[in-house]
Formats: sequence, structure tokens, C-alpha cells
Amino acid sequence: MSLHWPWALVALLAFPLLLAVRWWTRRRRRRAAVRLPSVGLIRAALPGRTSWKRRIPLWLFAAGLLVTGTAAARPEASVVVPDSAATIILAMDVSGSMCSTDVSPNRLTAAQKAAREFIKEHDGNQKIGLVAFSGIAGLIVPPTTDTRQLLDAIDGLRTARGTAIGLAILTSIDAIAEINPDVPPTGVEVPDDGVATGEYEPDTIVVLTDGRNTDGVDPMTAAAAAEARRLRVYTIGFGTSVPSPMVCSSDQISSGGGQFRGGPGPGGQFGGRGRFQDMDEGTLTKVAETTGGKYFKAEDAEALGDVLRDLPSQVTLQRKKTELTSWFALAGALLVLLAVALSQWWNRMRPPAASAVSRR
Repeated sequence: MSLHWPWALVALLAFPLLLAVRWWTRRRRRRAAVRLPSVGLIRAALPGRTSWKRRIPLWLFAAGLLVTGTAAARPEASVVVPDSAATIILAMDVSGSMCSTDVSPNRLTAAQKAAREFIKEHDGNQKIGLVAFSGIAGLIVPPTTDTRQLLDAIDGLRTARGTAIGLAILTSIDAIAEINPDVPPTGVEVPDDGVATGEYEPDTIVVLTDGRNTDGVDPMTAAAAAEARRLRVYTIGFGTSVPSPMVCSSDQISSGGGQFRGGPGPGGQFGGRGRFQDMDEGTLTKVAETTGGKYFKAEDAEALGDVLRDLPSQVTLQRKKTELTSWFALAGALLVLLAVALSQWWNRMRPPAASAVSRR
């Protein structure tokens, strides 16, 4: 916890001043004491109080003054809170290997379905941007709350040659820089003091891929750029290591067919030989750890859906400073009121005891 106005703590000096006034008042009362003929009559007239009943209101009042004085200094605490203003950039791999059928009907179709569900769950309550990458990377949809625009873009994804994970991260950084003035674009050099410091930016990058980097910038170089800008990158490795046929429909392949040759097969589909998954989980893990994110493995469509559903609970929670002044003021006021109430209740006038009445 920190204090926004620490100099306001001088208000706490009011407590020792009150104690000094109380001591001086009691001293004067002792000097002005008078003699009375019957001490018994005085005891009968005074309300009976034990020592703890005398002290409790005083200490409650003192605690109330201390808490209220602290409230004047505007205390702040760093807490984890949901951040609806955070932007998520979803970078999706559309390389040719996304046609692998180890995930039914193929990886691309399963990834598109999971991405659509992810976007629908936010229902325009959070800005989401879409980056697609194969041998190159491009921003398909800038960060927006337009659910329909995002869904149409997901449906229009097409596969092509290559896998440029590093370029996808850099493209995502630039997309965030367009809407967050605190994030420099990739063309601007960020001062390097050896270790990136400070709180993470609320915006986050999510990279979904089934392979390893084959083109463009090295992923670790891109991760260093994200780290310098305090942007977290979450990586998702999608698919299995089972060799499976490469099958994509004609509307899932970019013009020219890329690596697929021989024209369409039965049902208007393009086919390729079975191949092993060539995923670089080590690099994906390092990218996530370097930037403060996390790596996830999803071997089927259900697991991928679970990962994307759980992501908002992690990427949209941010540590922010929250002012606690109102809570301190409320606690202080309640303590003071309780002290006054107890003092009034315990000092109320009671009828004299029966024995005292009989003696009179």
C-alpha cells in the first residue's frame, strides 16, 4: 500500500493533542475537588462502570481518529482488477500445414470454429484485432468491437506457404501501437536498460500456430520487442504429432494453391501427403515466458476451445492502483460512532439501587 498525500499524516497529531487536553482537564478537576459529607450518596448517584467500560470507548475513538487521519493521506493499493479496455490481438496461423486432418475435419476449420466462439463470448464488450500469418503476416481486422466484422474475417481465412511467427508478433505490436500511445511501434527503438520494468500494458497478443518459424524475423527477436514494450504474448500450439493427410477445401486455399498440386480431388478438395507435425514448442514456450505470458498445448478442437475460453480470465486481469480513501474514511467514521454510542450507553443515568433508597 502507498500514500498519495503522505504529508496529510500530520493530521494524526490530533490524537496526542486530545490526550494532552484530557490529561490537563482531569488535573484541573482534581485541584477543584470539594469535600462532601457522605461518600455513599455520591457512589449511589454515579453510574456503575468497570475499568474496561471506561477504556473501550476511548480506544475505539482513538482508532477511529487514526484511521480517518490515514484516509486524509489518500492510501492506494495495487490490486488485480478486470480491464474491459484491454485489447486482444489474435494472430492465427494460416500456413499450409493447417490443412492437416489430425484434427477433424482439418486444423484450419477447427481453429476457425474456436476463434468464432471466442469472439462471440466477448460480444462486442472488448476490442479484438485479427492478424493472419503464413510466410508473411498482415493485420486483417484492426482492434474493434464489431463482432460481425471479426466473424466475417475469420470465415475468409485462406492458407498459404510458410510460417512467420516473428512477423506475426511484430504486426500485432504495431496494431496495438495504433490505439495505445504508450506502446511504441516496431520502427521506434525502445531504450534498453537490460531489464524491462514497470507494469504490463493491458493489451495482449495471442499467437495460435501449428508449426515452427520458417520465414521472416526470429520469434525470440520479436519477443524481445514485445518485452521491451511490456506486452505479454500468449502462445498456443495446435495439433498432434500424428502423420495425417493434408486436406483443405478449395475455399480454404489462396489463389494458386500454394504447395498443393494436382488440382482438386473428390468433392472439390485439395490433397497432400501425410506429414508429421513440425511444431517448435520450445520456442513457443520461450516467447511466452520472455514476455510474461504463458504457453498452451491444444491437441484437438475441444482443447483449443477450452484454452481460448480460459484466456480472458488471464489476459484481461490487470494490476492497477486503486484508491482506498473512501474505505478508510468509512471505517474511521464507524469506529468514532461506535465509541460515542458505547460511551453514551454506559454513562446513562440509572435509578438508584433499592438499598440506597431504603437508607434515605
